[in-house]
Amino acid sequence: MKKLVMTGMLALSLLGPVAYAAESESTPSVNSINRDYAAGKQAVDKKDWATAVASFRKVVVAQPNNADGYNMLGYSLRWMGKMDEAFAAYDRALQIDPKHKGALEYSGIAYLKANDPAKANAQLAKLETIAGKNSEEYRDLAKAISEYNASKQ
Repeated sequence: MKKLVMTGMLALSLLGPVAYAAESESTPSVNSINRDYAAGKQAVDKKDWATAVASFRKVVVAQPNNADGYNMLGYSLRWMGKMDEAFAAYDRALQIDPKHKGALEYSGIAYLKANDPAKANAQLAKLETIAGKNSEEYRDLAKAISEYNASKQ
């Protein structure tokens, strides 16, 4: 029970004030969700991480089973240095879709940033099984792991 309460509290912290606003408003339309996702992607392109996080939080509040939204939320949070929240978002994306290549790649890179190469390698192994060594996600994470290992020698 305690774990369930903590998980719920973490989910609310990920969603922030948007979660409370969503309860009182009508259900967002697919068009507004798509606009929020597109706005988040534009913010990512501009490296405007706070705007990206706000946009992707709106997406996941409106669509709690949107693995892409959680993946991009985690990506944006990672760039802000909010690693616990990033890992929670990646974990949620992977709960929704255990074969989400983007979440596996990005969480692997986050594990490297957190100095946990064993977990990064575990994500790489999952990517190899799911997508093969020729997938972009596998190659990108393998390169990041190689660079991480070289920097530690």
